[in-house]
Amino acid sequence: MIQVGDPLPAATLMEFHETEGGGCSIGPNPVDVATASAGKTIALFALPGAFTPTCSAKHVPGYIANFEALKAAGVDEIWCVSVNDAFVMGAWARDQKTGDKVRMLADGDAAFAKATGLTLDLTGKGMGLRSARYSMLVKNGKVATLNIEGPGKFEVSDAGTLLAQAKG
Repeated sequence: MIQVGDPLPAATLMEFHETEGGGCSIGPNPVDVATASAGKTIALFALPGAFTPTCSAKHVPGYIANFEALKAAGVDEIWCVSVNDAFVMGAWARDQKTGDKVRMLADGDAAFAKATGLTLDLTGKGMGLRSARYSMLVKNGKVATLNIEGPGKFEVSDAGTLLAQAKG
């Protein structure tokens, strides 16, 4: 399992943009994790699935609400990673009104989740292999803090916890 001090795993996530611009086409675009995190401080949070109750009601909205405070604390970007396809993540971004605040990144085949060792098997619930719920502060591609939730919990991966760590 990934630990504080480890580099993020070599992986490619996918991102869907609602509108074309800034050199980004609308369709799913690859995001090389190493390249995208180099030289930046990233507030990264991962969750089991788009449109699921806790994720939609608490997790994503908390990061949107804390966007300005996270920026003031030195965070360059906020990433939400989930084992969904880019089209689902794009629709969820629209639904959650993430705009330019949170990058909604798809880990369609769970390659990133598997590489971090932070998977959650929800096969019995009809969802298959998913990402565990966690957050991490990433500095220049390396894990600076890591907050892993227990099964069914939402206590340490919230935006407030990561904000306190970014300020610390």
